[in-house]
Amino acid sequence: MRWEDFRRSTNVEDRRGQPGGGGGMRMGGRGGLGLGTMVVLGLIGWALGIDPRILIGGAEMVMGDGQVAPQVAPAGPTGAPSDKVGQFAAAVLAQTEDVWSSILQQQANRRYEAPALVLFSGATQSGCGFAQAQMGPFYCPVDRKLYIDLAFFADMQRRLGAGGDFAFAYVIAHEVGHHIENLIGILPKVQEMQRRASERDANALSVRVELMADCFAGVWAHHAEKRWRILEAGDLEEALNAAAAVGDDRLQRAGTGRVVPDSFTHGSSDQRMRWLQAGLKSGSIAQCNTFEAQRL
Repeated sequence: MRWEDFRRSTNVEDRRGQPGGGGGMRMGGRGGLGLGTMVVLGLIGWALGIDPRILIGGAEMVMGDGQVAPQVAPAGPTGAPSDKVGQFAAAVLAQTEDVWSSILQQQANRRYEAPALVLFSGATQSGCGFAQAQMGPFYCPVDRKLYIDLAFFADMQRRLGAGGDFAFAYVIAHEVGHHIENLIGILPKVQEMQRRASERDANALSVRVELMADCFAGVWAHHAEKRWRILEAGDLEEALNAAAAVGDDRLQRAGTGRVVPDSFTHGSSDQRMRWLQAGLKSGSIAQCNTFEAQRL
């Protein structure tokens, strides 16, 4: 993937090296975690997000039997970092800003409001509660920030066999996809539906949210390639391999030896690849409507 010659976003907050601070937030709410065994939870956490209800609204991290106010971490330096992996993240974020600033207005009549990207090491506080590296990258709709411990990229390659610049860019673009969902009103609606839903139905809603974010990542890549020719040989295969590697079926099979579709929260490998490809081929937000799709 070509990225070295592109601008770097200044919407980056670098907290790496800061102490994480604070105690872990209790996860409560309806049905507890509701993701099956802790083994499956850990594998899913290392994929492309955290518990879906944390993703959808942060409620599970800040709501127990009563309200728990999240602690606020000290702000780190802002602007593009100087190290290579930080520069890479800032360059990818900049490309998402340039693409979405154009096409969100054109296709959804909505002005793009760029999220901040928080880089941390180990643990930090987010608007959705206490965040740890083991949770994997995630988007917090409460403070509208993306959070990532960049060591995740090395773990992604080592643990999941999914590496390469474009695969790593897909991770960031996926989280930006959740920000798009928030801006167009999808996340608040799904959060409200999940509050009234059974665990099985809440999981099914989460799958549709995740697959839509995969599709939005593909939409970004479509337009980035059209405008700047960012793709190099093997890049598409890298991204599709990454999408397949974080499918719930593959993660569950690796963790427990069996697959439980009702507990899926992100979608199967085939589904994740298919929706990423839908965005890549069409470049259209309208083609990413997983909530009206008869076939996921």
